[in-house]
Amino acid sequence: MGSDVSFDALKEEADGGHVAPALGHDIFAEGDTPAALRAHVRDAVHCHFGDGSQGPAPELIRLHFVRDDVL
Repeated sequence: MGSDVSFDALKEEADGGHVAPALGHDIFAEGDTPAALRAHVRDAVHCHFGDGSQGPAPELIRLHFVRDDVL
């Protein structure tokens, strides 16, 4: 299987937007809506791996929406 990069997306309670740090990479994205977050994650990955200094670009970008229920 090829390389991939994964993000855990969390909903921000303060402003209602979403934040997504990458797991194992220094990449971070945010967006007001899930669709905007997807676009920003894609752009952030392309910027991070764009010049090749961080290694080859991943074949897959995984975005996991995490729901944190407080009981």
